[in-house]
Amino acid sequence: MRNFKKLLVWQKAMKIVELTYQMTDKFPDYEKFGLTSQCQRSAVSIASNIAEGSSRRSEKDKYRFSEIALGSAFELETQVLVAQLRQYASPELIQALLKEIEEEQSMLSKYMERLQ
Repeated sequence: MRNFKKLLVWQKAMKIVELTYQMTDKFPDYEKFGLTSQCQRSAVSIASNIAEGSSRRSEKDKYRFSEIALGSAFELETQVLVAQLRQYASPELIQALLKEIEEEQSMLSKYMERLQ
């Protein structure tokens, strides 16, 4: 079993989790059970699926969990764009988070290519 904490793609996912929580801390209270929760769950899903996939023996299983993580990254990107549209957080924080998400998507795509 690989130590998932050493994977750069997982480390970046954890940075995304931190930035996501910083962003959602600024959301209005009425978004607590809506966009706030969705953003947080999507961000955590990225890191969680990378970790779970790393425990799998087969490349096919690792690929599937990476695919789920990538889907969560695209889901989070959309949610951050909604937050940007609604001006729920500072433009600087949103841009920093979007940059990290795009880099994560690229890293996951390259990782998945190696697994195939």
